[in-house]
Amino acid sequence: MACGILIFSKGDLKKGEKAEITHIEGDVDHPTNRGTLCPKGAALLDIVHSKQRLQYPMMRKAGSDKFERVSWDVALDKIARVLKDDRDKNFIAKNNDGVTVNRWITTGFLAASATTNETAWCTYKTVRSLGMLVFDNQARV
Repeated sequence: MACGILIFSKGDLKKGEKAEITHIEGDVDHPTNRGTLCPKGAALLDIVHSKQRLQYPMMRKAGSDKFERVSWDVALDKIARVLKDDRDKNFIAKNNDGVTVNRWITTGFLAASATTNETAWCTYKTVRSLGMLVFDNQARV
């Protein structure tokens, strides 16, 4: 379960105004954090307003030292292609004794801690169904 936070903003979207987050605080009625904020929650206002925050996918072509903005479709297709190629090349279906192991050990997965139990379960099942053994969660750190 994610922590409860209250986000205050100004700007009426119905009037075409841009919403702007002005204040963040912990939700005292939330059972997980009872009004406290973790370091990530406490820094959220600064993170949202940071000039260095990425707001869209960026890609760097081989041999280039510059990143270029790309669409989400291009970025996700590239990620899917790289993952599939790596899995096809490195997937281990059987060990040396001929026992089925279905392992993919060259790629790992890091999940976020701000998630529900149901989402965490689905993420775990998806990652394991791909054969990934390297799986960690931000909450552990």
